Amino acid sequence: MKLHGQRVVVLGGTSGIGLATARAAAEEGAEVLVASSTSAGVDRALAALPTGAQGRVADLSRTGRIRSLFEDLGEIHHLVYTAGEPLDLTPLATLDPEQAKSFFTVRFFGALAAVQAAAPHLRPGGSVTLTTGIAKDRPGPGWAVAAAVCGAVESLIRALAVELAPIRVNAISPGVVRSPLWDRMDEADRERMYRETAAAVPTGRVGETDEVAHAYLFAMTQPFATGTVITVDGGAILV
Repeated sequence: MKLHGQRVVVLGGTSGIGLATARAAAEEGAEVLVASSTSAGVDRALAALPTGAQGRVADLSRTGRIRSLFEDLGEIHHLVYTAGEPLDLTPLATLDPEQAKSFFTVRFFGALAAVQAAAPHLRPGGSVTLTTGIAKDRPGPGWAVAAAVCGAVESLIRALAVELAPIRVNAISPGVVRSPLWDRMDEADRERMYRETAAAVPTGRVGETDEVAHAYLFAMTQPFATGTVITVDGGAILV
């Protein structure tokens, strides 16, 4: 149990991939803290996590709140960042550039602010794991903003891996995963997306959050990986 006794902070860890990662880390003996923007979300997450997990409410769009969170926490071993609202797919002709900027607020600038705030508190041998996505590798029509956000995160982890060395900085790039991220879609549309994705990818199915969580644990515990993007997409970028 390589994470036994280590402090792991999962920002965005109250649902979906983040919650699955927090649960997997806790099962490996880590001292887990999850943070999200609402107390109700934190309470639900703590009810689903092993005894001993902690939670904090933190507005990840506000740099000052993120800094205060890490100042209160003190030393940690690993930062995982999975926070982000669903990315709308919008054709270029109808895209609102001002609205498009908002998608960078939590997914990119929130991640950047979190790393900046956490860096002084990371123990030797520690790590940072951010979240990108396969939109950067295989975008379709209407994916300009989604691809740009994901591409920006990939560039960010490579730069940070150099600047923060020997702290390791990596990212996980999930494909379509059965997750609350898609809950605001109409149920019929969501299930159709899952079916169409499953039919198109080599694995023949969409991913599950617990499966993707294994990639975050690998990034935290693999001592020779840094500046790396780990793709967990069922082979979607191959077809």
